[in-house]
This record gives sequence, structure tokens and C-alpha cells, in this order.
Amino acid sequence: MKKNTFLHDKLINDKKIMAKSKLEYIWLDGYYPTQNMRSKTKVVEDFSGKIEDCPIWSFDGSSTKQAEGGDSDCLLKPVAIYPDPARDNGYLVMTEVLNADGTPHESNARATIDDDDNDFWFGFEQEYFIMDTHTQLPLGFPIGGYPGPQGMYYCSVGGKNTHGRDFVEEHADLCIAAGLNFEGINQEVASGQWEFQLFAKGAKKAGDEIWVARYLLDRLTEKYGFYIEYHPKPVKGDWNGSGMHANFSNTLLRTCGSKETYEKVCEAFRPVTKEHIAVYGEYNDQRLTGLHETASINDFSYGVSDRGASIRIPIITVEKGWKGWLEDRRPASNADPYKVAGRIVQTVKSADIK
Repeated sequence: MKKNTFLHDKLINDKKIMAKSKLEYIWLDGYYPTQNMRSKTKVVEDFSGKIEDCPIWSFDGSSTKQAEGGDSDCLLKPVAIYPDPARDNGYLVMTEVLNADGTPHESNARATIDDDDNDFWFGFEQEYFIMDTHTQLPLGFPIGGYPGPQGMYYCSVGGKNTHGRDFVEEHADLCIAAGLNFEGINQEVASGQWEFQLFAKGAKKAGDEIWVARYLLDRLTEKYGFYIEYHPKPVKGDWNGSGMHANFSNTLLRTCGSKETYEKVCEAFRPVTKEHIAVYGEYNDQRLTGLHETASINDFSYGVSDRGASIRIPIITVEKGWKGWLEDRRPASNADPYKVAGRIVQTVKSADIK
């Protein structure tokens, strides 16, 4: 009798434990110009897994440069949810920061994106360096010196030139398991430099997915003794910097079939070059030098298949009869995808298309 009671109680307790879910609320702080991710866990019972059932939560904005100590409460509004592949009964909840009265906080760039119908599609190419916490150097860099020059690292294979593959592969698996529209990975031009690609229909969703992928990347470093360097030029000299190339389209670009229309859209970017650079990432002047597959930060240019231009018109777009997308190559690796997407949407909509 006692044995049966024990088993019965254990089943009930196990069920109760399984009924609890860990919701990891992720938000962007108020540091300027480069915001940081913050997160904390809310444990809830009988969670449905749906975004509409994620409650609004609060946090101490005085600790994140988003409020004063005397009036410190800020709100977290859930906007996207993904299963957390690294935690039992866990979910990753991307949020927007609101003021106590429910209005968007000034640090909340997501709320300013003018794409409520999700007509804009974005494919971001996120580059980054994997840094060793012991040496404070990118993987493959010896203490007090340099590895071999660039040339053999890009898309390489083998222990001589490839560094960090286990880490990168695990990150890819986490992103795919979380349900992100993860499209690929490759080692980049410098030693210890990698890239992943994400695509989403909708500017806000594209930003959500990059931030969640970055969160998974940063959290994974805790296990490996690494950290991620998003600085666009962490290694000075003849080494490539890191960008976050923004491939974008809307119905116009996907269907127009007109070289003239594409040129008008590109020309719409010229008079607002400074406005774009202002939200394309801190220290980007160190990367956009006109060298290492970049255009100068002081210029604006576009061209077919030109990786040295500000905006590249992909050859596939031309071959498909001027139906496709454009790539803005200027955003830095530390840029906020919400700000990048919002500015691109605004500029494309301003193009004088009749």
C-alpha cells in the first residue's frame, strides 16, 4: 500500500514539475550607441507556448540606463517566442521595452519599424570573431604574434586554418532547434572569424531572429571559455572587419522587372547616406575604408555584383530580369538589426517610383 501511494505521489509531483516552464525574457538595454542584450527567467505554470500567453513583465531600468532610480520600473512586452533548445521546458521570449505608461521606450527601435504588413523581407549575414577568454585574442592567433596572412581561412577545412568549428556547429544546431530560419554558416576571411545567415519575411521578425541567434551565440560561449567580439574591426591592419550585410526586398523589388526602378531605389539611398551610417554600428569608420571588400564610409555607390560598393545588386537579380533583392554591405557586425531594417524600409519607401 505504501509503495502504491509513493508511486502515485511521485507521478503527481512529476506532473507538477513538468507543468512549470522557464521563460527567458530577452531585451535590449539603454547603452548608446551600442545596446547590449539582457535577460532574466520567469517560471510559470501550465504555459501554452504561445506568445499571447506570455505576461508583460518589468525590470529595474536604472540598472540598464533606461530609467532613473526614483522611478525605475520599465516594462517588457513579449513580441516573439521560440523554444529554448538548451533548457528543459524552456522558451526564449524576445521583448520590446516600454515605459511604465505602456508607450515605447526611447531605446526601443523595433517599435519604430514601418512594416506592419511584413512586405519587406530581410536576409542578414552576421559576421563575428570568436575570442579566447584566456588570450583575449581571436581563435588561431598566437600570444605575442599573428597567424598566417589572410587567404587560407575563408571557407577552409582542417585544423591548420579552421578554428572554432565545434562551437559554430553547436550554435547552428541550437538555432535550428529553436525554430529560427537559419540559412547557413561559413568561416570568414580572418582567422577566428565566422558568419551565419538568417532570413525572415517581415522587418521586425528579421530583427527578432538575429537578436535571438546572437543570444544563443553569446550564451553558448559560457560553456567554451570564449566570448563573441562584435566590434567591426577588432584586429587592426591587413585583416577583414566584420559586417552584418543586409539583403532586402519588397514587392516592388521582387516583381518590377526594371533596371530603371532598381537604380531609382538605389539613388534614394544617396542623399541619406549619413542617416544610414548613423545607425549602422559604432566604430564602423574603422571597417568602411574602401579596402577589404568595403566601400569608404564617406562615399555612396552601387553596382552589379560589386562587393566594394555600398549597395550590391546581386547578379541573380539581374539574371532574373531585375526581379530580386539588394544588399546593403555597410551595416557593421555590432549594428542593431531593428535600426538597420527600419532605416532601409524608410528609404526604400521614399524612392520616387511612378
